[in-house]
Amino acid sequence: MTITEGEMLVTHLIERGETVATAESLTAGLVCATLAEVPGSSAVLRGGLIVYATDLKASLAGVDEDLLATHGAVHPEVAAQLATGAMDRCGATWGLGLTGVAGPAGQDGVAPGTVHVGLAGPGVLTVRTLRLSGDRASVRGGAVDGAFALLGEHLG
Repeated sequence: MTITEGEMLVTHLIERGETVATAESLTAGLVCATLAEVPGSSAVLRGGLIVYATDLKASLAGVDEDLLATHGAVHPEVAAQLATGAMDRCGATWGLGLTGVAGPAGQDGVAPGTVHVGLAGPGVLTVRTLRLSGDRASVRGGAVDGAFALLGEHLG
């Protein structure tokens, strides 16, 4: 993740008069922290929910408890609901939701390096699944890059 990517997102959001919020599991606030490094980000960054524990995905971000019980915390639909929860609960134009397995071990049968990034916004609800390699820091950094790329594609 380079600040240049973050600067581009902040600039586009400012130009559009839009905001962003996150609900982050495996990244534990890294998306918000990376955006906050960009001068001017206070105009567009509403905040975020750190929902590392599975029960917090439901209680803070509004992820369906039955979905979590049936499929576990690392699932594309969980990422979509995290994104929607971030957008709704933080009053943002855009919501990013991230869930995955940073490793080194798998979780609930999901391989390390599997990351689901959800994006919710005006007329948009989409999820991108990433297969990342490397250590925990590499996977988490790649998840931030993936979230920024997904949002950037929808901002034009």
